[in-house]
Amino acid sequence: MATIHRRPDTLAVGTLLATVGGYLDAYTFVRHRVFANLQSGNVLLFCVEATARHWHRAVLLLIPVAAFGVGVLLVEVLGLPRVLRLVRRPLRLVLTLQILLLAGIAAVPDDAPAQVTTVTVSFVAALQFSTFTSLRDAPYTTLAESGNLQKGIVAAHRWLSDREPAAARRAGQYALVIGAFVVGAVLGAVITRLVGAPAVGVASGLLAAVLALLIRQTRQLRRPDTAAGSASTPPTTP
Repeated sequence: MATIHRRPDTLAVGTLLATVGGYLDAYTFVRHRVFANLQSGNVLLFCVEATARHWHRAVLLLIPVAAFGVGVLLVEVLGLPRVLRLVRRPLRLVLTLQILLLAGIAAVPDDAPAQVTTVTVSFVAALQFSTFTSLRDAPYTTLAESGNLQKGIVAAHRWLSDREPAAARRAGQYALVIGAFVVGAVLGAVITRLVGAPAVGVASGLLAAVLALLIRQTRQLRRPDTAAGSASTPPTTP
């Protein structure tokens, strides 16, 4: 699988991204009564509407699914070797695109069609889901907590039964990510009810903080190489 992000995420980056995931889910649900992050709900609703022969509503549900697919494909294409030779900082490009798209949604009038928001958020979610997949030494997702909850419970069980220090650390990591998602969801619900469409600007700001953190981490990793007079660029540079 092609990748544009070869370095595992730190806890700071992972918790910020999980906060964004919870925030966007709450934002789209409060505004439009849909979950636009992942597409299980849309696929299910498509099947329900199709079996009831509500073809127009069924087709509308496929639009965010298609947007999610386009986002996944974009990350795959950016990770191809021949594309990486042309796009030097694909991770920064993807994060910047997410920031700008969410900032654009914040400027959309409240009476704009719901599809404008849900399709954009689905595309942004696909970029995040496909890019950020590893937290330190363990897989995770920042958009849905079922997998994180399962892995966290398994790690906690191994820690309690076998006293594995690594398992205790992984359980704590998953607990922090899940907690960050919950905090994001609470903030998303409250702020969206207060200010409406512009509330998504908070998620854009959080992603800007993630971008700043990644740039700072990259510079810190490159300092020893610079001091030693190395002219090579690390393959993990985002």
